[in-house]
Amino acid sequence: MRLILISTPIGYLGSGRGGGVELTLNSLVSGLIELGHSVKVVAPYKSNLLINGAELFTVKGSEQKSWQHQDYNSHIQIPRDSLLVAMVEKAISLSKNADLILNLSYDWLPIWMTMNIEIPIFHLISMANESGAINDVIADIYSRFPNNFAFHTKVQASDYSFIQKPQIVGNGFQLNKYVFQSNGGGPLAWVGRVTPEKGLEDAVYAANKLGEKLHVWGIIENKEYASEIEKKFSSEVIIWKGFLETSLLQKELGKCRALINTPKWNEAYGNVVVEALACGVPVISYKKGGPGEIIQHGETGFLVEAGDKDSLISYLMKINSIERRNCRKWVEQNASYLSFAKRVVNWLEMAIKEFS
Repeated sequence: MRLILISTPIGYLGSGRGGGVELTLNSLVSGLIELGHSVKVVAPYKSNLLINGAELFTVKGSEQKSWQHQDYNSHIQIPRDSLLVAMVEKAISLSKNADLILNLSYDWLPIWMTMNIEIPIFHLISMANESGAINDVIADIYSRFPNNFAFHTKVQASDYSFIQKPQIVGNGFQLNKYVFQSNGGGPLAWVGRVTPEKGLEDAVYAANKLGEKLHVWGIIENKEYASEIEKKFSSEVIIWKGFLETSLLQKELGKCRALINTPKWNEAYGNVVVEALACGVPVISYKKGGPGEIIQHGETGFLVEAGDKDSLISYLMKINSIERRNCRKWVEQNASYLSFAKRVVNWLEMAIKEFS
């Protein structure tokens, strides 16, 4: 197939600001190319796509405001000189020599465009239900073209009450970029964007109670939030490590004894969870969103109810009972980039028949 992919309008590829979409796009493109498909990617200016065989087209414009940081009932706002508009327009201009457009952006405009352009456009939804307006437009399109949407996990799809038979494609990782480390004697880890919905303060609380340091990797999106956490706990508890690209992050993360994952919202998938498992690092996570499907309780880590910090601490004390080889094995069997690309291709080949 000849595919055009629309990236997220939140940060350029390589910045880390696009969160899980960046990793998802790179893994998917790598798999699609290896399977023999033609791929063009439309992304924000300054983006990097270091994948042989794929074409990258970048555009400039003003970013959208992430729906993670808006109220559920917020109105749709398209900024002047919109980056997302430019990305959609660029994808359409390239579509004369394509079979379909695959949109990875969680926003209203590209989903609404499904009924307003001739080329089929499909959507890999990257978030749980975070916007009433986006929920409504998905529901409208879904009522006519239910196969135009795919989700990363069942629990993510269940957040959209009208979805009856969701297309679940999981996610994928280039495992040669993650080195398995059998030594489990390192520090505790937390990885993610430093922002309230990620719940960093609960992980810091647990580390503090155990008298340990917590190594924190990720972009500090909300500096006020980070400062508030520092004021609550000793400055010696948190070791800020900043954002690292995959090759550097996995080296450091693999040394850790455990990853603590404490989301306060429904994660669509949980990329950092799988990245840790790929390195052999067991994960203790709130049973909220995708991680609840990914982590095998007692085998690759432990799951606790969201907000239950006492259980978080209790399981941290048992983390050495997890066989680190089981963590890597689960990823190899369930989340390789090639198996992910094959699931996406199977979905698209089935869905595009509606338009033939």
